[in-house]
Amino acid sequence: MAKSTVGGDTNSAGAAFSYGATTPIPNTVAGGGFTNQKLDAAKYISLYDLVNKPDNRDALIKTYGNQGITGFLQLVGATKAVATNDEVQYWEETRLHQKQTFPSTLTGITATDLIVRDGDVVLDNGNRFYVSIAVNTDVTKRNVTLTPLDGSSSFTSGATCPIIGNLFAQGSDQPSEFIESGVVKRTNPFMIMKDVYSVTGSQATNIGWINLGNGDYRWYLKSEADTRQRFMDKREMMMLLGEKVTASSLSDISGSEGYFAAIEDRGIVASDLLSSLSDIDDMVKVLDKEGGSSEYAMYINRAQDLRIDDILAQGVGASVTTGAAAFGSFNNSPETALSLGFRSFNRAGYTFHKHDWKLMNDPTLLADSGFAGVCVPMASVADAKTGDKAPALEMNYKASNGYSREMEHWLVGSILGASNATKDNVEFHYRSECNLITRAANRHILIKEA
Repeated sequence: MAKSTVGGDTNSAGAAFSYGATTPIPNTVAGGGFTNQKLDAAKYISLYDLVNKPDNRDALIKTYGNQGITGFLQLVGATKAVATNDEVQYWEETRLHQKQTFPSTLTGITATDLIVRDGDVVLDNGNRFYVSIAVNTDVTKRNVTLTPLDGSSSFTSGATCPIIGNLFAQGSDQPSEFIESGVVKRTNPFMIMKDVYSVTGSQATNIGWINLGNGDYRWYLKSEADTRQRFMDKREMMMLLGEKVTASSLSDISGSEGYFAAIEDRGIVASDLLSSLSDIDDMVKVLDKEGGSSEYAMYINRAQDLRIDDILAQGVGASVTTGAAAFGSFNNSPETALSLGFRSFNRAGYTFHKHDWKLMNDPTLLADSGFAGVCVPMASVADAKTGDKAPALEMNYKASNGYSREMEHWLVGSILGASNATKDNVEFHYRSECNLITRAANRHILIKEA
């Protein structure tokens, strides 16, 4: 029988076989096993690393708690409404009574600059003055004479005066001029926001180490859910912090006035934290001037929250109370207010329900923004054009004939049920066209941090 050579060994097999010259021959041991083959360090893998299962904890830890910041607008009573144009217009009345600012020179005043009429009585520094108006040689202008009713008081040059009434002689005619009610037309365009997330077919079928809930270990589900939450958070932040675009280089982008911008433009702005009882009193005095609501929701950062707690803890007695607070916005139930996270106090007939605002405390968002919070009137306002009651804040979105752009979501791809593209992936798309209307911004307060 012919002998065959295998790697230098001989046996009595019928055919000859050989290994390649560079292929090592395993060292055999009894029973057919192999001894450890130590390759170079870069290629060596421990057998235990291959066969031992890691002691894995599959729960996903919420290191920063619930990081979503949406919900402010719903909690303060903002309503939703449908819109059918590229902007929303709304109407606000002017003050029923307006002051007259007199120029230093009372002759040749442009007629359109005068609110007072002939025969009116104005108040200057506690003194009453009778107004006489005559036509100037330039018929578009007027000459004004201010006669003190007491015959001796001096009028302050350039004073701004309330008009407290008028006086007429017996048998005189009615006034020849009348006052038309004032109304302000406001508009706010819509803004369009978008986002997208994508996953390949391979990644969509991979199983990871983390249990995302209900025994599902597909990580893309987490990423898609986070993309959606980020989009909703940013949409709310733009309704709070957005502003109209006036930059000429951005003429093709429609910005929208956000809540903060509306208050900065025509509302009440506190330049620093409320740190004492006198600060709260100053705020109350301004609310008196602006026809403030009886109840306010204070959404504030931690610094302002602690300052107010300090004020309430100073033993100011009945001047600032928690027991006398009104809870009309919570169906007269303090328990309901508390369950929603509000803590309430009363000052001079105003009730303030304060609430810690996560958005203001998040270091990746507004914690260092210079904003400290807002005071939102918890009451509806009357529409100047129709007289109908309307909420102070209104979220609007575009919609028509069953098609809504409030929160659009669709898939593009060829996996996970999508069949409208050939690429081996799926894209999750998000889009919203919305804006926020702030009615009677003069009754809202924005608190800043110096």
